[in-house]
Parts: sequence; structure tokens; C-alpha cells
Amino acid sequence: MNSPTPEKVREETPSAKPALDSAVIAEGETNVERIRSSIARLTSNSVDDLEKLTSELEQFLELLKSEVGRVQQEIGSALSGIGIIIETIAPWKTTGALDTGSSGREKLKRWP
Repeated sequence: MNSPTPEKVREETPSAKPALDSAVIAEGETNVERIRSSIARLTSNSVDDLEKLTSELEQFLELLKSEVGRVQQEIGSALSGIGIIIETIAPWKTTGALDTGSSGREKLKRWP
């Protein structure tokens, strides 16, 4: 029985492990570089998109502020108009000019 033992075969056979290790390392480095460049590309796109979104939101905020001011002015004008109407009607209420018991036709009949 002259067959070599497994230990002896391992000792005598040149190992492919260093070549395999260097190939794996080289492939790993290549993958790492691809991943890094992908991340850089994706983050730069994301940052650009976020900056555009921020700009659009700031413009929208300015629009909302101007619309709030405009609506407040319109509400102020409406309240002023209501105030004028109330001031105009108030003397009629105190003198009884607005008699709700009689119809408008009766008042027209008494018109001089």
C-alpha cells in the first residue's frame, strides 16, 4: 500500500488557496468600489432632489403667506361693510321704523 496519506497529498500539492484568496479580494474590492460609486451617485441625486424640494416648499410658503394676507384684507373689508350696515340699521330699530308686524304694502299706502 503505497498510496499517499491525505496529509501528505496536501503538503505536496501546490495550494490554489492564495490565488483564490487574491481573486476574491480583487473581486471584493471591485464590488466595494461599485457600491461606493453607486452610493455616491444615489446620494448626489437625493441631495439635488431634496434641494429642489426645499426650494419649491419655500416658494409655496411665500405663496401661502401672501394668500393669508389677501384673505385677511378681504375679511377686514367685509367686517367694515357689516359694521356700516349695522350702524345704518341701528337707528331704524330704536325708532321702530322696522315694524315687523305690518307688511311693506301698508307702509307704501301711507307714503306721503
